[in-house]
Amino acid sequence: MSSVEIKSSIKTADGATIGYRLTREQQLKPLLTLIHGLASNCTRYSEFVEYTHLKEHWDLLCMDLRGHGESMYRGSYSRATWIDDLNLIMQTEHYQQTVLMGHSLGAQVAITYASLFPERCRGLILIDPVFPENLHGLLSKAKRYRYLLSVIRIILRVLNRLGIKRWSIPKRDLRALDEKTRATLKEQPELTIADLYTNPLADFKFIPLANYLQDVNEVIQPLPMLENINVPVLVLLSGGATISSFDKTKEIIDRFPDARIEVVDADHWLLTEKPEETRRIIEKWCVETFN
Repeated sequence: MSSVEIKSSIKTADGATIGYRLTREQQLKPLLTLIHGLASNCTRYSEFVEYTHLKEHWDLLCMDLRGHGESMYRGSYSRATWIDDLNLIMQTEHYQQTVLMGHSLGAQVAITYASLFPERCRGLILIDPVFPENLHGLLSKAKRYRYLLSVIRIILRVLNRLGIKRWSIPKRDLRALDEKTRATLKEQPELTIADLYTNPLADFKFIPLANYLQDVNEVIQPLPMLENINVPVLVLLSGGATISSFDKTKEIIDRFPDARIEVVDADHWLLTEKPEETRRIIEKWCVETFN
């Protein structure tokens, strides 16, 4: 019997609806949880899930983090909230443990989960993780002006409660965007993916501004001590990343007791730029580490 993707959702105690997609057979297998990044959603992994051989031996869980995609939410949230939501999904679907794969902000969520729940985390796959002490560009400025951004976020939440908000947020198919982006870069080689993907104004169409600012706030929050995370870790780094220093990122990753680094010639969006290479590296590591 082949794996089937099932779209589902759960209600949390505070009334939020959390959407997720679970690719599995009837009998439970080990779980791999895929966590998207800032202003993103679970369709970031649609292409990966379709083509990966991992689903022959793993169940694949793609969740929309609260405030994104099918988990749209107008209240405050944090990494801790996202982790509570993940634990609720795992409990609902009868999983005791998971390997976590996260991109960018999603990698931060995965690291935090491994620190808080070491007994539930079997390993980490971090795709171009970002570390608060090593941010460049707009995210570096966000860290500098974090208190001002917090005030703006609070004002926006108040306005939302008063009914001053966009009532309809369009869905964003990131797989379709990735395919379009690859075609555009092929047709216009003078462009870079950063020209197309580092435009917050384009993101605002698909996420409430308060939620976007909440994502940014979570990116710049301190992470747990990496030295205390005692699970195998695979880190895929973009060789040409522009949002952080490559050398400093490698120094930070060396704090993990058991980490392996693979470098891919890309600029932060590995699943968009080099989907086959990224997928092969992840599959190989999972086979070598868990079989």
